[in-house]
Amino acid sequence: MPGSHLTSSERGQIEALHAHGLGLNAIARQLNRWPSTIGRELARNSQGKRYESALADKRYRQRRQACRPRYRLDYAPLRAYVKDKIGHQGWTPELVSRRLRLDFPDDPRMRVSHETLYCAIYGDPSLRYLIAMLPQARPKRRRRGQGKHRRGPRIPNRVGIERRPIQVEQRKELGHWEGDTIVGNNQDGFLVTLVERSSRLLLAVKTETKNAAEVAQAAVDALLDMPVSWVKTITFDNGSEFAKHEDIAKVLGVDIYFADPYASYQRGTNEHVNGLIRRYLPKRSSFKSLSQRSVNTITELINNMPRICLGDRTPNEIFQLQRKNLLVALRS
Repeated sequence: MPGSHLTSSERGQIEALHAHGLGLNAIARQLNRWPSTIGRELARNSQGKRYESALADKRYRQRRQACRPRYRLDYAPLRAYVKDKIGHQGWTPELVSRRLRLDFPDDPRMRVSHETLYCAIYGDPSLRYLIAMLPQARPKRRRRGQGKHRRGPRIPNRVGIERRPIQVEQRKELGHWEGDTIVGNNQDGFLVTLVERSSRLLLAVKTETKNAAEVAQAAVDALLDMPVSWVKTITFDNGSEFAKHEDIAKVLGVDIYFADPYASYQRGTNEHVNGLIRRYLPKRSSFKSLSQRSVNTITELINNMPRICLGDRTPNEIFQLQRKNLLVALRS
């Protein structure tokens, strides 16, 4: 078995054959090993001319244990940062790893890869409680598309995404939103979510039903206080709750488009943020007693979560930067 580590049984054979005076080549042929492998084993673990397999095996296991990476976060400030960001603010290990460089640019001790963080969380008993905060923590993934039945859109005067301006896709200007709904357990409440494509800023409003008029009013309430230049287009999915899209367009003066049926990737920004919301409100969570104040708290946590796509900045940071740039432009 060339290429693999020697086993305890093989070390026992080496001890017996070596004691009978066999040379490296002869022992190697008996064990189907390279002579160099036998030579290194004898040189590393012999005491004088005597080789003891039990002692050699013990030393081997000690060396293996010593060379394994240490997953514990021994530096106290780093450990506290990790526990706070993952445990209390819902960040992912990758976000923590990347954000450390921004928050502690001059401290090399505040550096850790996301892979090491995952290993620490799963390997350190005192950090295992963080497993529940990791993304995609469900025990088994449902097959893609399971339980869906295809049907065409039932939205009057629907305008397809193929007619949406190219600048929306480019994400270079503020004001293009994606919208969707999240359903509580047994449909006991709903969230209307809107995410701005450039800054990834989230707005969320709770509704009691999926009635199209109530959903339309929630979308208007969420965006009505925004400057006109920050509300240019909205792209919805094909749920019947958006059937009153023309009312939204009239009040906000916005152009509304619809993604293709069963093409959630066309609203990937909204889908991703809905997934972040589900970390605080998992599937089968009841929305019956969920208050708008609680929704606002969750929204603020998500808007203060760094994003890789934003250069490790948060949506709030990007939004405020764009707001500042707009004010400077208006004054000049």
